[in-house]
Amino acid sequence: MLDKRLEKIAALVSGEGVAVDVGTDHAYLAAELINSGKCSRVIASDVKEGPLESARNTVERFGIQDKVELILSDGLENVPLDGVSDVVIAGMGGETIAEIIGAVDTRAQENIDIRWILQPMTKPEVLRRKLYEYDLAITDEYAVEDGDKMYVIMTAEYCPFPRRLTEAEALCGEFDENDETASRYRAREAQRLERVAENLGKAGRECEAQHFRALAKKTEKGIGFEKISDIVDFLDGLYPFAAQEKWDNSGYLVESSEQECCKLLLSLDITNEAVAEADIKCAELMISHHPVIFEPRKRLMRDDPVYTLIESGIGAVCLHTNLDIAAGGINGVILGKLREKLGIEGEPQPFEELGGGNSLGWIIELRERITGRALAELCKEIFGCERVRTSHCADMEIRRIAFCSGSGGSMLELAAEKGCDALITGDVKHDVWIDANNRGMALLDCGHFHTENLVLWELRRVLEERFPQLDIEIAESSVDPCEYV
Repeated sequence: MLDKRLEKIAALVSGEGVAVDVGTDHAYLAAELINSGKCSRVIASDVKEGPLESARNTVERFGIQDKVELILSDGLENVPLDGVSDVVIAGMGGETIAEIIGAVDTRAQENIDIRWILQPMTKPEVLRRKLYEYDLAITDEYAVEDGDKMYVIMTAEYCPFPRRLTEAEALCGEFDENDETASRYRAREAQRLERVAENLGKAGRECEAQHFRALAKKTEKGIGFEKISDIVDFLDGLYPFAAQEKWDNSGYLVESSEQECCKLLLSLDITNEAVAEADIKCAELMISHHPVIFEPRKRLMRDDPVYTLIESGIGAVCLHTNLDIAAGGINGVILGKLREKLGIEGEPQPFEELGGGNSLGWIIELRERITGRALAELCKEIFGCERVRTSHCADMEIRRIAFCSGSGGSMLELAAEKGCDALITGDVKHDVWIDANNRGMALLDCGHFHTENLVLWELRRVLEERFPQLDIEIAESSVDPCEYV
C-alpha cells in the first residue's frame, strides 16, 4: 500500500508512544503503523475536510476507527501532544514544514522527547536551518529513490546545545557519506547549483556566481579543511600586510586553537555579536577589516571580543589599511560598482598615490555629467545605505569624481587640487562640510560602515575561488552599528 517514501517514514517511527501524521491525506501511513503493530494509537490531521474524508474511508476500510483519531487542524494547532513520541510531517514544502514546527514551543518540557520525521518536497535547506533555530538537531537523514523521483527524509530531536547551520551545511545535509543514493542526490543538487552559477555569471554577477560554484562543489564533495597558515599566506599575497600604514595593526592577530579550519566567518568588525555567531556556527577563524586589537591593552576584560575569541578558540585575521589600498581591495570594489552604473571615460586615476602600485581611492571621469542628487541616489543603491549626507549640491552638475572608503573627509583639499567636482567617502566632520560648500564642491557621506562592508563579498569570492571546499560565511551580525530615528 505504501510507496518507498512512506515505507521509509514508517520504518523511522519509533513506536514508543502516539504517532501524529500531519497532512495525512488518505491515512495510508496511519493504517500501516496500526496494522503492522508498530503503534497502538495514531493521530491523523489535515487542514481540509476533503483529505480527512478520504482518511476516514481508509480507517473504516481497515476497521481501525478506535485506534486512529482524525483531527481537522492547521498544522499542529488542534493536535494534543501529550503522550506523543513521533510527529510526521511529509509531502509539504520545506518552508511550510518549518512554519508548522515554528508554531510549537519545541523547548517546552512536554515536547522535548518528540521525534520529528520530516519529508520536504522542496527547499530542504530552508527546513534544515530552521530546525536548528528551534533548538532541534538533525539526527539522521536519508535520500529515497522511487522511479525517477528522489526524496529527502530527515529525523530531528531536541538539542540542549544551541547551534546554527551555515548555508553550505544546510545544502549538504546530514547524510551518511557511504549512502550511494544520498551521493546521487547531492550530485543532482550540485548540478542545480552549477546552473544557478552559470546564469549569474551570464548576468555579470561574478561574486554570486563564484559563491554558487563553490556551494556546488561542497554539496557534492563535502566541506573540507585547509591549513590556516595557507589561508593567511594567500591573503598576504593579495593584500600584503607589509603595505599597511605604520600606525596600523593588520595580520593574524589572534591565533586559533586549531592548525586547520573548515569554516570562516567574514565581518567588517569583530564584535561580541560576531564572535558569538562564529561560535554558534562552529567557525575556527574570523576575517575582518577593522583590527580587533588596535590600541595596546593593559587588561583583558570579559566583555572584550579578544577575550571571547580566545575563550572560544577562534582565530582572527584582520586586513585594514592593506585592504584599503590594494588594487583588488575596498576601493577597487567601489570602482567596479561605479563602472557598472556609470559610463567612465578613460582609465581611473589614483586619488592618493602611495607607491608600489597602491593608492588610497580613485578618481574617475564620467562621459556624461550627473547631478548631485542623482549621484546620491546611486550611492544609496551601491552601498546599501538608508541615507546619504551631502553638501549643498543637489542640482550641481558633476563629471570628475574622487572617492575613498571609510573616513576620507580630510582628503577634500586633495580632491579639489586634482580638479574633482565631487568626493564620495564617509565620516565627514563639520568643518569639512563648511569647506565643501565654500569651494562649491559636491561632498557625499555614505557612512564609514557602508563604504567598507561591501568588500566582504569580494573577500568571499577570492577565498572561494582558491579554497572552494572551505565553508565561508558573511556574518549576519556585520551590520551598521548605528540606528536612525
